[in-house]
Amino acid sequence: MTLPRTPSFRLDGRRALVAGASSGIGAACAVALAEQGAQVTLCARREAELRALADELRSAGMQAEILPLDITDISATEAALAARPAFDVLVNSAGLARHSPATETTPQDYDAVTDLNVRAAYFLTRTVAKGLLAEGKPGSLINITSQMAHVGGIDRAVYSATKHAVEGMTKSMAIEWGPHGVRVNTIAPTFIRTALTAQTFANPERAAWIASKIKLGRVGEVEDIMGAVAFLASDAAALITGTSLIVDGGWTAD
Repeated sequence: MTLPRTPSFRLDGRRALVAGASSGIGAACAVALAEQGAQVTLCARREAELRALADELRSAGMQAEILPLDITDISATEAALAARPAFDVLVNSAGLARHSPATETTPQDYDAVTDLNVRAAYFLTRTVAKGLLAEGKPGSLINITSQMAHVGGIDRAVYSATKHAVEGMTKSMAIEWGPHGVRVNTIAPTFIRTALTAQTFANPERAAWIASKIKLGRVGEVEDIMGAVAFLASDAAALITGTSLIVDGGWTAD
């Protein structure tokens, strides 16, 4: 008998673009891809934070460069990516949340959250895909959504709506680009302990709600997302497209 071999999780020789890489989940995703050998381009608005992360990665023997960019500027994003070879991997972790009861949602908050979480995500994913299609290359495109892309949540009508939208576009893009070997998926985390979620955890009522919903009995850490993103980016996930990898500690199980 010839034993089957597990496909490689390695990403040597592949170019990866990580948007929202200046902190939190995005920074952790960049590290995960770089650890697997990818040449990582760190993208976000905050240049100083990008430079600091790139320096750390290079000091550890990994490959990294920076691309300071606001992905809500569609034309600037398209121009910046057109000047570069196609990216084999995209991880989009850029996101915005402005939580309030639905009855108090302002048009300004709705537009700001939708502009980044849906519009920018759509056109960034499309732009990277167009580069792959033009070069005739396969690829793995990953948007970070949320468990709120699959359920509802307290004061999260707008946020949940945007994340549900990304799940919908993911399925359609996966159908369209699948024949070209371009896979499109999402990772949907539960509450992950980062600077952006600190305010939520500081609210005793919200903290109790979170604790009651996560079946594994703890909130997420950025390390919990790193294996998921390395997996989806790699050949180990070669037959996975149009779906969501839910990393939620069991939140959505009921």
